[in-house]
Amino acid sequence: MSNAIAQQRGLGAMIWDYITTVDHKKIAHLYLVSGGFFFLIGGLEAMIIRIQLMKPDNEFISAGLYNEMITMHGTTMIFLAAMPLIFALMNAVVPLQIGARDVAFPFLNSLGFWLFLFGGLLLNVSWFTGGAPDAGWTNYAPLSTTSAGHGVDYYVMGLQISGAGTLIGGINFLVTIINMRAPGMTYMRMPLFTWTTFITSVLILFAFPALTVGLFLMMFDRMFGSAFFDVTAGGNEIIWEHLFWIFGHPEVYILILPLFGAFSDIISTFSKKRLFGYSAMVFATVLIGFLGFMVWAHHMFTVGLGPIANSIFAVSTMAIAVPTGIKIFNWLFTMWGGSIKMSAAMLWSIAFIPSFTIGGMTGVMLASAAADYQYHDTYFVVGHFHYVIVGGVVFGIFAALHYWWPKMFGKVLNEKLGHLAFWPFFIGFHLTFFIQHFLGLMGMPRRYWTYFEGQSLATGNMISTVGAFLMAIGTLIFLYNIVYTAIKEPQASADPWDGRTLEWSIPSTPPFYNFKQTPLVRGLDPLWIEKMEGRKGVTPAEPLGDIHMPNASVLPFLMSLGLFIAGFGFIYQVDHNAWFIAVAVGMGLTLGSMLTRSLKDDLGYHIHKEDLVEKGDGK
Repeated sequence: MSNAIAQQRGLGAMIWDYITTVDHKKIAHLYLVSGGFFFLIGGLEAMIIRIQLMKPDNEFISAGLYNEMITMHGTTMIFLAAMPLIFALMNAVVPLQIGARDVAFPFLNSLGFWLFLFGGLLLNVSWFTGGAPDAGWTNYAPLSTTSAGHGVDYYVMGLQISGAGTLIGGINFLVTIINMRAPGMTYMRMPLFTWTTFITSVLILFAFPALTVGLFLMMFDRMFGSAFFDVTAGGNEIIWEHLFWIFGHPEVYILILPLFGAFSDIISTFSKKRLFGYSAMVFATVLIGFLGFMVWAHHMFTVGLGPIANSIFAVSTMAIAVPTGIKIFNWLFTMWGGSIKMSAAMLWSIAFIPSFTIGGMTGVMLASAAADYQYHDTYFVVGHFHYVIVGGVVFGIFAALHYWWPKMFGKVLNEKLGHLAFWPFFIGFHLTFFIQHFLGLMGMPRRYWTYFEGQSLATGNMISTVGAFLMAIGTLIFLYNIVYTAIKEPQASADPWDGRTLEWSIPSTPPFYNFKQTPLVRGLDPLWIEKMEGRKGVTPAEPLGDIHMPNASVLPFLMSLGLFIAGFGFIYQVDHNAWFIAVAVGMGLTLGSMLTRSLKDDLGYHIHKEDLVEKGDGK
């Protein structure tokens, strides 16, 4: 009995520890678990979509529910699965790669996570309260402004809260990379993953406010009777498309750029070579970030902006293929002549190159404004988008998790199971989405819940559905691998891959203060330089001294909970004024927590150097 009580207390203490933590490594775990959970939900929604489209005139689900499925699948995968999984990698790795003890603002790091989670939960509550959003993940007006029920209201409030968390996270990493690099780590000595995180954070800073403004206008249209998107009252629904895509196109680069960085680190490590063309890779990353803001209207070629606007956006869209091409060739040249080790991480990375290149090629096809009149709103676009997002982002997340898992959890994921998960997912991915390009060219429109017999679409859709089941099998094997590794695999060494960057110089998992002494960076691939000179570990930049650490806090959780409660009040006050009480309670909790944070001095604490000597761990 006493054991059970001890275990319960232990579990309770662990949950409290994670609720209040400001440690970037634990926040990475939170992002990973939450993002993984939403990835499975989004995957389940995708499977339901594919079962519905498996055969002509299918009635597996109703037309209305199908609209909710496609809306929630897209929204969940982009905002609630891909983004947090990328933030998990950023949190776990970036401070270690630059030789920092934490991010610049640990409290804000925690706040960013809890805002994301409560926003995502609010969005998914809609399934249980009379219907999810049903206007597509792009939520175009006037379909969204006239949608019955509260589904779109949940979309607006959920993404507003979640987006605030992402914006906070982006600002945090920007400041961290600018201010907290170890001595000697100039910008041109940063690992590519840190560089791409840096550029991604800039994109978040400039892109997310456009979404925030758009959601704010839609919130007022739907909840308070304004008419920003109502043409009959002098509004303009095309403004929503501009605001959404000024955010939405940089968003796809926000998703892919960090994984470009991860691929660069992985390919370099497993080819046993310095990354080919490091300076060109950095320049290409910056150029992609810059051009990413100049292409948004290619989503709107058929809106009627006119030939001049269409031509400008067509040219800029084709131009963005150039820096991406530079990256592709540099990865290939890095492998050329290298001593390649085909680990699971490397397998995903190599598979990414042709998969993403196909997505890029169809992207250039779509960039031709005249041809886009044929492709637009067909399954050709769906095929292209998934080649880029699954073939780029999801492959990248699998590669990066295999690569950094020992640093995050202290164990190397089983390699045999890693290869076993790869093949059904890879084959299933190409089966699912390659055929969709041809379905689109045959005239199959996006977002239709069924099609008729005799339209020659049945075979292609059946192949696509079979592929989706193979991807699901691959995902399940990966999940089994996580459980198997946790139970069976031995503790990992500090440097299981013979790595090149600073994160491999400290134990797996790292001590909570990361580095006992701040490392001195003496060039690109600093750990590799030390290895080549016969040293173990990295040269310290300072004598052993006391380490200042931040205190844990429950306030980020309470602030986010307050906005979650207020969200319900804003959504339902249209039905009854009594719901303003929920707004008052929620905002009171959030503002009260902010006031507490402002008035209460929180100076952190110190780990004394005598304690560090006794522990004898870390570098």
